[in-house]
Amino acid sequence: MKNLVLAAAAALLLAGTAQAGEISFPSDDPVATMTIPDDWGPKETDTGIDATSPDNAVYLSVDVADAKDTDATVKAAVKYLSDQGVTVDDTSMKQDNGTLNGLPLFTVSWGGTDKDGPATIGLAAVTVAADKNLVFTYWGTKGSEDADQAKITEIMRSLKPAAK
Repeated sequence: MKNLVLAAAAALLLAGTAQAGEISFPSDDPVATMTIPDDWGPKETDTGIDATSPDNAVYLSVDVADAKDTDATVKAAVKYLSDQGVTVDDTSMKQDNGTLNGLPLFTVSWGGTDKDGPATIGLAAVTVAADKNLVFTYWGTKGSEDADQAKITEIMRSLKPAAK
């Protein structure tokens, strides 16, 4: 997923301006904010936010997890993907450490399949506070997701810890 985000960075320079709204989540006690285009249909969930690209090629969710409960949040994300018919090719797994907007980042990505064929699947954990992590779930249709890379980069670059 990190490579996916970094590869899209160049495309960001060519991106146009789209209506977008900054979302603080969770709304009752925000730990982070992101700007997501309105046409991605961002909505708050019980544990964070999710959005789908207008062409339905990309699903992105961000869940807030207590640092000690991050594993459970990751398991819930994997179950969600499985329930949606997404399967991963375990032999394609790639892991990486890095940063996102200066925040510690750990990523795991795979190739796989969904109902439309080949897919890209990624999970990432980002530390936004000493006791809070964000778990990103990414699922994209191979080939079709390419058109959304500039927007994905904009979304990811907009992530910041909430002001306390």
